[in-house]
Amino acid sequence: MSEIGYASRKKVNLKGRDFLELQDFSAEEIWKILKTTRILKKYRGKKRINKLKGKSVAMIFEKPSTRTRVSFEVAVEELGGKALYLSRNELQLGRGETIADTARVLSRYVHLIMARVYKYETLEELARYSSIPVVNGLSDINHPLQILADLYTLWERFKKLRGLTIAWVGDGNNVCNSLLIGASKLGINVNVACPSGYEPHPKYLEWAKINASQSGSSINVFVEPAEAVNNADAIMTDVFVSMGQEEERGKKMSIFYPKYQVNTELIARAKHGVVFMHPLPAHRGEEVIDEVIDSDYSLVWDQAENRLHTSKALLYLLI
Repeated sequence: MSEIGYASRKKVNLKGRDFLELQDFSAEEIWKILKTTRILKKYRGKKRINKLKGKSVAMIFEKPSTRTRVSFEVAVEELGGKALYLSRNELQLGRGETIADTARVLSRYVHLIMARVYKYETLEELARYSSIPVVNGLSDINHPLQILADLYTLWERFKKLRGLTIAWVGDGNNVCNSLLIGASKLGINVNVACPSGYEPHPKYLEWAKINASQSGSSINVFVEPAEAVNNADAIMTDVFVSMGQEEERGKKMSIFYPKYQVNTELIARAKHGVVFMHPLPAHRGEEVIDEVIDSDYSLVWDQAENRLHTSKALLYLLI
């Protein structure tokens, strides 16, 4: 327990902060979350840490979820708090109440709001009118909660982060956008391989390049996957067709498959000892084959587990 106390006395103080965007956090603040994660993971099942005793957390879900819902709900309860699952249809949001009014009301009841939404603007409005921290559980343009788990998983595996090279293969989507920010803040090189027209959001690329110039890392965008994975320590991908893009499936599959599939041939082009990562759920046989995702070098199950531990750390520090 002394380690927890030590962590909470350090100069970096995140209490009361919103967690909407990794760009809003310094490298030191991100490391604070990762180091708190390590301590909480170590103590899980050994010592009860009731940091959230008497506290409640509202979890708003516009999109369905497995990992975000279960990991966050368990995180709240393991810290002694109460988690409330709220679908849009269970709230007056589904009947026309404004986001602002919902934020004002929930602020009177609970101590933090986590929301998984279709539009990032929803999170911004929740945060603007809320007097309690708001956590981004996923939006159309970013997914910082996932990247916390990914960074921690890489740190566990390689015992360092600065100087590593990550190759992202596939759509420059919301997870990719947040990866660019988190990695560039901590000195990790990122090579993105994607078709023309499917690059990461320009704002995130710009931020990442500015961060990289300060941390000493590099950000590169390629069309050819083989170029991106050259000398990579980790290869990451995600589904080619994200939730809400079902009408684009035929078009996107014709563009992405099979060129951007992570298979054993692509893995062989990377550095010896490369690891594979995926935020899940995976569409096996599309963006990745079974032989890769089920291999000894796959870290996807560690990533999934670490969603719990990084969520606990974030809750511990924000409330």
